[in-house]
Amino acid sequence: MKPRLRPFLFASLLMAGTAWAQQSSRPPLEPIPEPPPLPGPITEEDLLEPQVTIRKEGEDEVTEYRIGGRVYMIKVVPAHGGTPYYLIDRTGNGVMERFDGTPELSVPMWIIKSW
Repeated sequence: MKPRLRPFLFASLLMAGTAWAQQSSRPPLEPIPEPPPLPGPITEEDLLEPQVTIRKEGEDEVTEYRIGGRVYMIKVVPAHGGTPYYLIDRTGNGVMERFDGTPELSVPMWIIKSW
């Protein structure tokens, strides 16, 4: 064996011995706990889909969109090929704003704190 390789051989044996000693001093692994039970079936109350009501008002077609019993958007299609328009409650206070054509993107707004 060449004299230059002896230090490398000694260092590699020393590192292998310390790695083996560290592995043997580890505590045994604990078993994985059981997962929680699955949730029950989804009920109609769990769904947050809007309720859509389509009705005729005169000759116009009115579509109301509700969530939790509150109307948040109304689409009106005028008779005789008029341009549809939307009435949207953007703040949740019951005041409807008119938008012609397709409604623009509405960013979600939540009340953080009120008094």
